Amino acid sequence: MMLSATVTVLGAGSWGTALALLLARNGHAVRLWGHDPQEVAPLQQERENRLYLPGIPFPASLAVGVDLEVAVADADWVLLATPSHAYRATLKRLRSVLQTTTGLAWATKGLEPGSGQFLHEVTIEVLGECWPMAVISGPSFAGEVARCQPTAVTVAARSADHAHKVARLLHGSNMRAYTSTDIIGVELGGAVKNVLAIATGIADGLGFGANARAALITRGLAEMTRLGLAAGGQRETFMGLAGVGDLVLTCTDNQSRNRRFGLAIGRGETASAAFAAIGQVVEGAATAREALRLAQAYDVEMPITEQVDRVLHHGQDPRRAVEVLLARDLRSEVA
Repeated sequence: MMLSATVTVLGAGSWGTALALLLARNGHAVRLWGHDPQEVAPLQQERENRLYLPGIPFPASLAVGVDLEVAVADADWVLLATPSHAYRATLKRLRSVLQTTTGLAWATKGLEPGSGQFLHEVTIEVLGECWPMAVISGPSFAGEVARCQPTAVTVAARSADHAHKVARLLHGSNMRAYTSTDIIGVELGGAVKNVLAIATGIADGLGFGANARAALITRGLAEMTRLGLAAGGQRETFMGLAGVGDLVLTCTDNQSRNRRFGLAIGRGETASAAFAAIGQVVEGAATAREALRLAQAYDVEMPITEQVDRVLHHGQDPRRAVEVLLARDLRSEVA
């Protein structure tokens, strides 16, 4: 197979590894970079990520390393798949070795912890306003992508041409990539859905039924959309893959670490115990605080997000959180 591009994926967790596998199968020469030599060494020796994606061998065109300068040298594209809390630090390291001809995209979901900034805002701060950039989001569990199961995502960029170029990298026999110019909407959908997945997990952990889950998803979509429109996103985005698509996926399937985290909280486990059991970053836990801060800045009501924040960061009892939601004043559904 002819190798059509050299793509560096930064972040050797489950999602970064799955994207590296996808890109390699699509005929690209792929370099998968991880920051921790102790975590990367088994990937190099075993030629698979046995911790997160066991039993899925690396193609010959997928190389793994810890030297960032080597990983990005002469790369046509760099794709970030680091957790949101490591996004800025990774960009800062990347800045000194990234060539101006290298295309940039990220598949990180979340708002920056501490600042509440969108990741495209962080990218502009670190690399400059003029750097072409794109975000990848949508309903996509890493394990299913790695196992070549059918998936569709959205690629958003300020330039429709840049979005199309990134989509072409991803597009293959088991992956369909759609394009958008709504970076804000796509980023916000990918961030807030994790908070709502924690909420639905908590409800299920408390023993509530399908009625409650459906109500949380539907009303969660409403508050996600309210915030997205206030921030400058487009309504259509929240009705698409990066909005309702990713929301339904993350809220209803236990492959979602955010949903599993919520389940544990609803069953009475501590947050620290739940984090330890999952063993991976639970983006929604930090995003709840940042999304609520953003909502307050835009004067937007987000009652579900507010209760998740209260449960996780202010000691609110989960059952009390449900009582607060049910006790809210009557209103029109479309208000």
